[in-house]
Amino acid sequence: MTTPVNDPRAKTPVWEARADLVVIGSGVAGLTAALRAQALGLHVLVVTKAAVADGNTRWAQGGVAVVLADQHDLGDSVAKHAEDTLTAGAGLCDEPAVRSIIDGGPAAVARLRADGAKFDVAASGLLALGREGGHSAFRVIHAGGDATGAEVERALVAQAGQAGVPVLEHHIAVDALLTPGGRVAGVTVLDRHGVPGAVRASAVLVASGGIGQLYQATSNPEIATGDGLALALRAGATVADIEFVQFHPTVLYTPGARGRCPLVTEAVRGEGATLVDGAGLPVMRGVHPLGDLAPRDVVSAAITRRMATAPGGIDDHVFLDATGVEGFAQRFPTVFAACAALGLDPAVDPIPVTPAAHFSCGGVVTTVDGRSSVAGLYAAGEVARTGLHGANRLASNSLLEGLVVGQRVAEAVAADLAAGLLADPARGRLPSRTTAPAAERDSLQRVMSRYAAIGRDADGLAAAGSVLDLSLSDTPLWTHAGVEDAALTVVAQALLAAAVRRTESRGCHVRTDFPARDDGWRRSQLIRLSPSGQPVLADPIALEGVA
Repeated sequence: MTTPVNDPRAKTPVWEARADLVVIGSGVAGLTAALRAQALGLHVLVVTKAAVADGNTRWAQGGVAVVLADQHDLGDSVAKHAEDTLTAGAGLCDEPAVRSIIDGGPAAVARLRADGAKFDVAASGLLALGREGGHSAFRVIHAGGDATGAEVERALVAQAGQAGVPVLEHHIAVDALLTPGGRVAGVTVLDRHGVPGAVRASAVLVASGGIGQLYQATSNPEIATGDGLALALRAGATVADIEFVQFHPTVLYTPGARGRCPLVTEAVRGEGATLVDGAGLPVMRGVHPLGDLAPRDVVSAAITRRMATAPGGIDDHVFLDATGVEGFAQRFPTVFAACAALGLDPAVDPIPVTPAAHFSCGGVVTTVDGRSSVAGLYAAGEVARTGLHGANRLASNSLLEGLVVGQRVAEAVAADLAAGLLADPARGRLPSRTTAPAAERDSLQRVMSRYAAIGRDADGLAAAGSVLDLSLSDTPLWTHAGVEDAALTVVAQALLAAAVRRTESRGCHVRTDFPARDDGWRRSQLIRLSPSGQPVLADPIALEGVA
């Protein structure tokens, strides 16, 4: 129920709603949590800043990495999946968290299938299995060839509709309501016209996705602007591993492209496609034992190094030769359609590809059931740092994490409510701030792409920080764009602070001035906001990987 306030033009909320749990985001983690919470008897409200199905989940192509008991590669196991995850994470995974989340995968996928998700089936009648970079076996289940995320989102949205889960579309979450003791007790929101409201709730789940819009080219949709991460920071939460931004090795190259670029799923290489440079020479030969199926950080870095030499006079992309992949159009209809739009036929034409920002391996520090360091604030999905991904995410572990942790976080909220550990929403104070420092978005994206993407050094990171500082202005938080720009700015500042201090190369973080891995840095860096609102590096805190 909502309560109107007299003056609709006021910047204080003109309406209020109540819930036990407010979920920010409607992707795999958010909807999984909302459905489970409602089944547990909680009053749930989902807040999403676009339409309910418009998050990043629907763009996921590859699939869900999972080892099912009744159908898997000979010799494969859940334990081997966990070992591949630890290897890809380059020494920064939380091993108990990895094993806990990977162990929960089969049951989570079984629930999703029972609730209507349809995955591709092989001629044997068993689920079709693909293989992607970093995996030692074929264990990636997929839907619609290369439209797995779309099928997962379709199934979850359908379930939410059938269950009557209330969804507030086209509303952006701005700030948390905090009690005098610092507990979270709800959020403020803006509708598409900038009309403010407040949702009072004992628990807030941030499941808002990634930060791809920090960069000029990304596989993420336009809404991936880090709002949830910024909200959590302002609420007092700790973030970690924010310097590890995974660049997908192969997005479809279009000259001058900005914003979301079509992804060329890693599964294409799993079917035998190879990367070649502008001179037709293999990119991955001699680079890694897994060749074209090396972990994503390795492949992206190799492509970047090769482009720097401008083979064949080409310095901004390489090619994916998939001409030997039989039935390409049927196996990869999404990729085929994107290529066809550019006049390319993958059966005869090499596909031009280049790395682009894809996935944030870090985020809000949480346990494997989504609890953060702030009472009442939970996080799940890409915005969270459970310890699963470490310095580099293993391909197709993201949908799995959303399914597993989304379920668990709902159960954690129900348990915490029953134990009386959460705040009375009536005690939540409305935030006093109405502005925040924000950089001009185009300038921010250009400097982050130039100095804080693949291949960083001290001078470039310092230059990026200076440009951001010079372009800051106090921006009213009265529009979606204003909230997004402020979020992108504080997230960029946090990333730069962590990247400057990590004087080594590890996983997705490549320092050209410190090219070697240094195991003195085999630890995560924690960041909080200072009283003045600046991201600062914090001393490590103990947070159990498994709760």
